[in-house]
Amino acid sequence: MLPRPKRSYVLCTAPRSGSTLLCGMLEATNAAGRPNSHFHTPSLDRWLEVYDLNPASFTTSRDAVRAVFEAALARGMGETDIFGLRMQRGSFDFFLQQLGLLVPGRMSDAGRIEKAFGPTLFIHLSRQDRLDQAISRVRAEQSGLWHRRSDGTELERLAPGQEPRYDPDSIAFHMKDLAALDEAWEEWFRQEALEPLRIRYDDLSETPRKVLAQVLSALDLDPVLAQSVEIPTAKLADAQSRQWRERFEAEHPVSKD
Repeated sequence: MLPRPKRSYVLCTAPRSGSTLLCGMLEATNAAGRPNSHFHTPSLDRWLEVYDLNPASFTTSRDAVRAVFEAALARGMGETDIFGLRMQRGSFDFFLQQLGLLVPGRMSDAGRIEKAFGPTLFIHLSRQDRLDQAISRVRAEQSGLWHRRSDGTELERLAPGQEPRYDPDSIAFHMKDLAALDEAWEEWFRQEALEPLRIRYDDLSETPRKVLAQVLSALDLDPVLAQSVEIPTAKLADAQSRQWRERFEAEHPVSKD
């Protein structure tokens, strides 16, 4: 039996792994939905607010969740036939709990997701260099600037601008936290007997169109679409990032034994 064509994909990731770049490129194909963190904050009230839904309109939590999922599905598909979802691991457990209200019964998590969204491609986007990833996270949190467009203008700012300051404790904390988030994804893949499409941050950063073509092929879409897609974001790493890395490595030497 031939595999069913994919109707959705879940980009399983952690902060500062390149997901904004990949989501922007996928949307720019006009064929792969509008992937985003459609269930980002683990709060039903927040979900209702995001989709401009009035809580008083629903008599049960299940009705409210159903309305949210219908709105998210429409937004994540755009004008295409495929639903795109970016999922941060910290939001995932709450997402599964709410999904369980809509799709009850004994089944796997992956089976429940496919019941809701159709045949699904699971993609694991990860960053192997934990130190660079942690530095990127700390700088974003301190500066409030999370992403720039390819022309250098601000794309996403979550707080007023502040001058970043070297904080080795925060860097060390995020190194451990980000590693734990990736390991939690790996544990879930093992639990669900899934082998996701694996994408490395370095590959995405160095050859973004090649990676995009790989994802399109896995979605049964034309990989040629990747050739004309413009790169939507610019790297934030700079000389200060390198200085922080050198300083952290000098202060925290790795044993060769």
